[in-house]
Amino acid sequence: MRFAFVVHPLTPKQAAKRYPVARFLPDALLEAIMKRMSPQVVSEITGVKSLTGAETSGVFIGVPLTPAMMTGKLPVEHSYATIVKAAEMAKAEGAEIIGLGAFTAVVGDGGVTIAERSPIAVTTGNSYTVATAIEGVLKASGLVGIEPCESTLAVVGATGSIGKTCARVLGRSFGKTIVVGRDPERTAAIAQEIPGSLPTTNLDDILSADAVVTVTSAGGAIVEPKHLKPGSVVCDVSRPRDVSVRVAKERPDVLVIEGGVVKVPGDVHFGLDFGFPPGTAYACMSETMMLALEERAESFTLGKDVSVEQVDQTQAWAHKHGFELAGFRSFEKEVSLESIEKVRKARG
Repeated sequence: MRFAFVVHPLTPKQAAKRYPVARFLPDALLEAIMKRMSPQVVSEITGVKSLTGAETSGVFIGVPLTPAMMTGKLPVEHSYATIVKAAEMAKAEGAEIIGLGAFTAVVGDGGVTIAERSPIAVTTGNSYTVATAIEGVLKASGLVGIEPCESTLAVVGATGSIGKTCARVLGRSFGKTIVVGRDPERTAAIAQEIPGSLPTTNLDDILSADAVVTVTSAGGAIVEPKHLKPGSVVCDVSRPRDVSVRVAKERPDVLVIEGGVVKVPGDVHFGLDFGFPPGTAYACMSETMMLALEERAESFTLGKDVSVEQVDQTQAWAHKHGFELAGFRSFEKEVSLESIEKVRKARG
């Protein structure tokens, strides 16, 4: 069964980088041009082969929308219509399921309306994203000497579909959980589900956390060097990143890892450079591939909630087919043993 996956530029300049003259155009003009453009096939994905022997292939389909365009500059109906066009294009390419990447999984109601209008199945990939974030935080915590049951966890963006489930699942392992959200009532409601948790809308409160998961739709850096405790681990699941590049430059005593980076089984070729080493992909992409390998042309992860059962199911598929957490990466670079040791020493 073939699959497709939606990608999009993070900035207008990124969308127009193949056209040298575009760097001289203002963003507003580039966005006006993009608004009138249609989705297009970006590349073919080949070589995905399961441990079971099953194989799949697919396509990346680019939509001419930036996070800013999808979250305020354009009506949500424009985003829906553009993404549905991508799904129609995917069907024409032989795909039976399409995964929504980055902000296309966030816009509006988290894929529900798109799935209703799409001619093929739709998934956001958030279930496996949660699974890999949880696995990454626990593994990284162990490497730097954090004992979860004696430590504090913070989840930034805890009212979103990924953050909510990360808080619910990881909260069972940590002694205390700080849930951070923009809406006080929704944040308090999540905190009530997790014993020993503290709701807050103040990002400064994560300074006491030993491990931080950040997964917001802020569209840019919100976690700065001042927010982080020496010797802490930060798993940044958001794209664009929530964690400022200043953290990498100014805080060698903090381990920042990219959430949801997965090694894909087989001799896979993506035909698109999205900043990862060969053969690795985002977890949301991997969930789409796993559904294709399972021959499940069904809308799996949609909306603003991800259940623990969905997380467990994607972990089971990952083990079955050979998808696994890739080595830790931080700001496009592999995390070295030396940097891990610096963080361990910072814990005292």
